[in-house]
Amino acid sequence: MRLFIAIQFSDNLLNTLQTAQNDLRNCGVRGNYTKKENLHLTLAFIGDYPDPDQVLDIMETVSFEPFSIRLSGFGTFRGIFWAGIHENTALKTYVRRLRHALAENAIPFDKKRFSPHITLVRKPVWQHTPPEIVIPEQKMTVRSISLMRSDRGKNGMIYTEVGRIDAIHS
Repeated sequence: MRLFIAIQFSDNLLNTLQTAQNDLRNCGVRGNYTKKENLHLTLAFIGDYPDPDQVLDIMETVSFEPFSIRLSGFGTFRGIFWAGIHENTALKTYVRRLRHALAENAIPFDKKRFSPHITLVRKPVWQHTPPEIVIPEQKMTVRSISLMRSDRGKNGMIYTEVGRIDAIHS
């Protein structure tokens, strides 16, 4: 079972991201657009792991207070167009504590440096210079963290929430 830990977005944030994707389409960008229901912020990619309950148990040991995240910026790297997240100490602290707990409990995860971004388009293709769009600085309060399962469907990836932990005092 392919697993990852993520923040799922509010409807307002999802709508803002979908508008950004439409702006890219209107600029002539073709590619593999992330479906609205699949837009998320990955905190730790675990990959193939047979025991989601064990991962959830470890996630429950990493408590957090609700915190806000805010969209900020747009860019490209390694064949994707992405929306960024404004610099956020609470988010980085939580991710550091989460990854430490995973490592201490021998749960494998991708150890690349955490670079908070939301993938809007994979393998983008455009005619001229890369488009420049503006993504409004929409924000939301994070009150839960989700353990997600990733399955390949006939029309792309299907992400399913396996479980979640809630913020304390949420």
